[in-house]
Amino acid sequence: MRKPYKTDLTDAQWTIIEPFIPPRRPGGRPRATDIREVLNTLLYQARTGCQWELLPHDLLPRSTVWDDFQQWRDDGTWQRIADALRPQVREAKGREPTPRVGYIDSQTVKGTEVGGERGFDGGKLVRGRKRHALFDSLGLLLAVVITAASADDGATAPEVLGRLDRPRYPRLEVIYGDTKYNNRRPDGWLQETEAPFRVEVVKRPEGEAGFVKLPKRWVAERSFAWLGRDRRHSKDYEWNPESSGAWVRISAIGGMLRRLAPDETRKPAPFMYRKPQAA
Repeated sequence: MRKPYKTDLTDAQWTIIEPFIPPRRPGGRPRATDIREVLNTLLYQARTGCQWELLPHDLLPRSTVWDDFQQWRDDGTWQRIADALRPQVREAKGREPTPRVGYIDSQTVKGTEVGGERGFDGGKLVRGRKRHALFDSLGLLLAVVITAASADDGATAPEVLGRLDRPRYPRLEVIYGDTKYNNRRPDGWLQETEAPFRVEVVKRPEGEAGFVKLPKRWVAERSFAWLGRDRRHSKDYEWNPESSGAWVRISAIGGMLRRLAPDETRKPAPFMYRKPQAA
């Protein structure tokens, strides 16, 4: 038995997520690897952002976990797990299982030499990709779409909003965004699809310059900052943008599991000031 890493699932966390793990495909060979170790390896990779070849030898290699990662990316398993955990987190915080309010925003990150679709964000002066994400008031991920950095936020909003499984969000009334979403594309999409919610733009107060903490918009910015705790997201390392989105969902799943079943043994010791030395 190997020494545990801080990113490993605890027994309580494994009990929560295990029912949502897809069964093996019928007719196939019995699974030779421990699926819990597959998740532990992916969570370690998300948190540290290390190269696959530099994974610790007591974790599973890329050749072992990549098939599950890819299959669950393509069949929607990562999104289904996130959708199943989110109501549990909300209820644990004393909220309704489904949100009434959402927050949409984007984040531009640099790309790498791996290739794939890339673009240049003229506003941020960054060449790479853009994460378009929708969160609830607790910062829990509802939907994510990955595009080239050159993509317009307003033009991409219909795709992000279209990722919502509407029956899961019967209470959703309003989604807040910045002035980039004051655009005919999302407005037209809302009318065409008869969406039961609206997009409301939060504008900067007139005459304000520099950094201003705007009401409602900071929720999405905070959520992106939480996502940045996992170093896998410091840049976009994936050739396939759908893989980038899958890593965002994996980080979201890990965060929800920590909220539902925090590991008390891994809490950092409280900070204490050193007593001054006698002269």
